[in-house]
Amino acid sequence: MIIEPARTLMPDLTWPTEAQRWPPVFPPVCACAWGDDRFGLWMDVAIGGPVQRFRWIEPGEFVMGAPEGEVGRNDNEGPQHVVRLTEGFWLAETACSQGVWESVMGSNPSRFKDDPQNPVEQVSWDDVQGFLREVEKRVPGVKADLPTEAEWEYACRAGSETAFSWGDGIDPSQANYRAKDSYAGSPIGEWRQTTVAVKSFDPNAWGLYQMHGNVWEWCADGPRDYDGASQVDPRGAEGIAPRSARGGSWSFHPFRLRAACHDGLWGVRTHFLGFRFSLRSTVGPEGSRPLEAADTRQT
Repeated sequence: MIIEPARTLMPDLTWPTEAQRWPPVFPPVCACAWGDDRFGLWMDVAIGGPVQRFRWIEPGEFVMGAPEGEVGRNDNEGPQHVVRLTEGFWLAETACSQGVWESVMGSNPSRFKDDPQNPVEQVSWDDVQGFLREVEKRVPGVKADLPTEAEWEYACRAGSETAFSWGDGIDPSQANYRAKDSYAGSPIGEWRQTTVAVKSFDPNAWGLYQMHGNVWEWCADGPRDYDGASQVDPRGAEGIAPRSARGGSWSFHPFRLRAACHDGLWGVRTHFLGFRFSLRSTVGPEGSRPLEAADTRQT
């Protein structure tokens, strides 16, 4: 019997072209400050009173799903496959904080209210849609949305191929989770049993904070069945269907924080579930401001 070697999946890292990597409008008309740092392009947007920073997630390809043998892998996380995302987007560098939510919606549904920088929780998928529509009323020239599952995993991995964006192990200094449980022999520690501020741990390689742990994050679409085929801009079930949640939370075992782990939930509100949102420009290049006038631009 001939045993074929395991197939090695290789995203095309030469795609897209340099010109396609940039946002179509920069700076967007909604930005109150913008710049370029070691993580890439960023912009600040005043939403009500608070300012939310967004990171530019450029188009690209990546390998989605968990490899066989990854500790904690579920069958619905494979087979792995190459995904191409053809459009970049601005993604909030943190989960939506209680301060940002309350400035838009006028109330705070969260359980853990000791710090307005804690992520908002106890918000259903439909609640979040109401928030996004309110953001669009307040912020000119953008469409507000949740990332799709594929966009979320791409942003979470930030170029990595390991269980977590930093590697294949985890400890309580890296994320907020049920730290009395070990993952793959990793050390245990204090289980905080609450959410923490949205910038409590180091960001990933693309400047995004706490893609692993603290609160699960709603996605735009529902879980998608993987068949190993390459995909372009894939979307899971929509309409009347469960929606995906990603990232794990303060109350869950560390294996649920892995980049590939996903779950489908109906319109629940619970104290371990929040979201982060994206913006896309709806104003063409003629609506952008000239960079020479960027007196608030920083590097």
